[in-house]
Amino acid sequence: MRTLVIGNGAREHALAYSLSQDPQVTEVHVAPGNPGMAAVATLHPETRGEDAAAVVDLARALAPDLVVVGPEIPLVAGVADALREAGFAVFGPSGAAARIEGSKAFAKGVMASAGVRTARAETVGTGAGDADIEAALDRFGPTWVVKDDGLAGGKGVVVTTDRDEARAHIRAVHAAGNPVLLESFLDGPEISLFCLVDGPTVVPLLPAQDHKRVGDGDEGPNTGGMGAYTPLPWLPADGVQRIVDEVCTPVARQMVEEGCPFSGLLYAGLAWGHDGPAVVEFNCRFGDPETQAVLELLETPLGGVLSAVAEGRLAELPPLTWRDGYAVTVVLAAGGYPEAPVTGVPVDGAAAGDEARGVRAAGVAADPAGGPGLVSAGGRVLNVVGTGATLEDARDAAYRELATVSLPGGHYRSDIGLAAVEGRIQVPE
Repeated sequence: MRTLVIGNGAREHALAYSLSQDPQVTEVHVAPGNPGMAAVATLHPETRGEDAAAVVDLARALAPDLVVVGPEIPLVAGVADALREAGFAVFGPSGAAARIEGSKAFAKGVMASAGVRTARAETVGTGAGDADIEAALDRFGPTWVVKDDGLAGGKGVVVTTDRDEARAHIRAVHAAGNPVLLESFLDGPEISLFCLVDGPTVVPLLPAQDHKRVGDGDEGPNTGGMGAYTPLPWLPADGVQRIVDEVCTPVARQMVEEGCPFSGLLYAGLAWGHDGPAVVEFNCRFGDPETQAVLELLETPLGGVLSAVAEGRLAELPPLTWRDGYAVTVVLAAGGYPEAPVTGVPVDGAAAGDEARGVRAAGVAADPAGGPGLVSAGGRVLNVVGTGATLEDARDAAYRELATVSLPGGHYRSDIGLAAVEGRIQVPE
């Protein structure tokens, strides 16, 4: 099986690595990719993932048996549609179905029709004046959840008890040309559940928990994610099935009913409160950094799994098998991230071919001096995945390996998964 992955982040590195370990996969290509992936895939840096015509041209040249579209921007732009129209098997939803992430208002409508629990929400359009904004803020709080109703790379959300900060984010989003969604705050621990979806058929992967804030103790601004772990020792035994039954399956069926069936990976971000799971957000693709941890424990060869979805055979797929134990991934970020990441800084102790050490590269570039190393080229530079029989063992493995990597000025959280290890996360009864 020849495969083509679209994207260039740590998520796509994890996908490419897992595909390279599948005995049925003969070739892995990534476009555009990053130099950290070079040992497991053939890179096509000249092809931008959001350029549908260029992606289709590359696919025609490579003739892949499966194309996996990783990031949300090309999915929302309809790259999967263009590939399907050209005759390729694609893992990734249509542009119409990708609105579940691309438009939070659309997602709210689907959930309302499907009877799925989520936060109360109100749209504040770009034409709202100061009085309209103040009146909307009055209807929410004392914790305000302010979301950019568009794609913002996981950083378009502000959760704050500071009304001035909430107001400032509304104005910043409006200045960028997007409407805002104000939401009521959902309490309870957060959960990320990936589900393979093929029309009405839903197959869950392992549940994970992301750490969005930049600093230890969940301090500082939201980021694209600073680390994750899986599975969740504090989740009720029937937790995954409840999420599938109460959230993911009703949404999948509703999208079929609305004429935009979902095919690919549906990511449900949830908060588990006193009434059970409620939706914080949906994504239309594998999430980063949860993907790195979840795929590390998947035993079923990935190529066959993704192909079954792409070819409409998910209902025929045998049950997935998983390694025992836990996986933790920790993100190493560039100095200044998330506000103003510093690029061009050498990354010592990490290079292409480090997949067995758990390294998954994201914001990296080749050494401009021509050496074998990498330099920082984005905010989240790389992450390291560790596994172990216990969550504590997996944490230790990830941080032990991360200690061998040096990025001057870089930073990472030291508490990924720590609250779960210490038993500080509880599901409300």
